[in-house]
Amino acid sequence: MTKGAAQQADSGRIRRRFEKLKAANRGGLITFVTAGDPDPITSLDLVLGLPKAGVDLIELGMPFTDPMADGPAIQAASLRALKSGASMIKTLDLVRAFRDSDSETPIVLMGYYNPIYIYGVERFLSDALAAGVDGLIIVDLPPEEDEELCLPALSAGVNFIRLATPTTDDDRLPTVLANTSGFIYYVSVMGITGTKAAPEDAVHLAVDRLRRHTDLPIAVGFGIRTAKQVAAITGSADAAVVGSSIVNKIADQLDEAGHAGPDLVANVLSFVSELAHGVRGEAEVSET
Repeated sequence: MTKGAAQQADSGRIRRRFEKLKAANRGGLITFVTAGDPDPITSLDLVLGLPKAGVDLIELGMPFTDPMADGPAIQAASLRALKSGASMIKTLDLVRAFRDSDSETPIVLMGYYNPIYIYGVERFLSDALAAGVDGLIIVDLPPEEDEELCLPALSAGVNFIRLATPTTDDDRLPTVLANTSGFIYYVSVMGITGTKAAPEDAVHLAVDRLRRHTDLPIAVGFGIRTAKQVAAITGSADAAVVGSSIVNKIADQLDEAGHAGPDLVANVLSFVSELAHGVRGEAEVSET
């Protein structure tokens, strides 16, 4: 929210995690995977392993047939998940299963409004809260549509995390930030996910500008693929978001029939641990 605006009541997991990161004097690693990709069991195993691999906050993609802001990697992940039977109910079941063993790592659902609209906003928010969801990133609902989901989410105690982009100027920012909570997600490149590298100098300038408008933590995503980039981005931002490169790593571990190879989970989590070296010392990566 804008400076001076009151925070809505929520689980507190996102706030506590960023406070912990600030106390540790380091940035955070946020990772994106699609719920149900490549199948329900493998997807749950992956999500359960992310915190031990060094992830501070998890973005869980809600599978959708028409993810227009996503590049080929995440589009393919959504289709794999849907082919394996993914649904909103199963996505929330995954979060619920994760919460059986992890009550601290924040989980944010990311995606598009259509699956939520079909599920029913009131029912969705009630079920998401009960499952242990901490926030939402809905890429196709602008501030002008806040009454659809944003305001009901905030009233229910679910953080609504807004996207800012390189074209969000100072005149537009107050509107974007007005009902935002949890953190700000800065999209570092124009276009779809997974296609361009984040321009580090421009990101630092953008983060500085955002800080003049909000006290909320700032996470930067799109175009971040390596531990070195994670370290560079968190030199100014509070967290770096990595998605497409992890989803590509999942795809690389599938056999010709699209089934998970025996070492998929171990290999993907090993890659995530490498990314975590960008914000943690090597000895810290196994920290829960």
